[in-house]
Amino acid sequence: MDVSLTKRRFLLSLGVVAGIGATLGGCGILGIERTSETFDLTAPRDVKSGRASPAQILVPEPQALRAFDTDRIVVRPRPAEINYLADAQWSDRLPRLIQARLVETYENSGRVRAAGRPGQGLLVDYQLVTEIRAFEFDASNASAVVEVSIKLLNDRNGRVVATEVFRSEQASTSNAAALVTDALDVALDRTLRDILTWTLKHV
Repeated sequence: MDVSLTKRRFLLSLGVVAGIGATLGGCGILGIERTSETFDLTAPRDVKSGRASPAQILVPEPQALRAFDTDRIVVRPRPAEINYLADAQWSDRLPRLIQARLVETYENSGRVRAAGRPGQGLLVDYQLVTEIRAFEFDASNASAVVEVSIKLLNDRNGRVVATEVFRSEQASTSNAAALVTDALDVALDRTLRDILTWTLKHV
């Protein structure tokens, strides 16, 4: 047999094995590398209630403590302890993600002239200043907790029109990442609806 041909076949077979190993390793099947599951949050779509307003609303990125200013998913085993869900993450930093879903909620409602983020060139009537107080899975109660404080500012004179704290909880049947994030998404959906209804009363 041609020695050079045998050598080429041997090298080719090594390349195939190496390629398969790299692919499996990238998927975490061989335990070489573990990748986090990535989860998203959604904005409500069927939000047509409330009076229409000609207002244009600016939605800056929400403020948050460092524990929530991350793409990791917060779990609270006890009131004074914070951990993160293993091998799971949000699709973006939480404040940026909630900002995007707030804007979508106003847009989906069709009840304001415009809503947007800084830098989008709006002629702003109001600003929605928000702070994330809680966005976590409470392991002691097996429930998702979302709490957001809101200040609605008149952008023309800087006065605070109204303030409110919105809180929603949603039970979860498991601490599995998919069910925890589903519960957080349901709690956020309820919170966003409440924020929209409240805003339309004041603008």
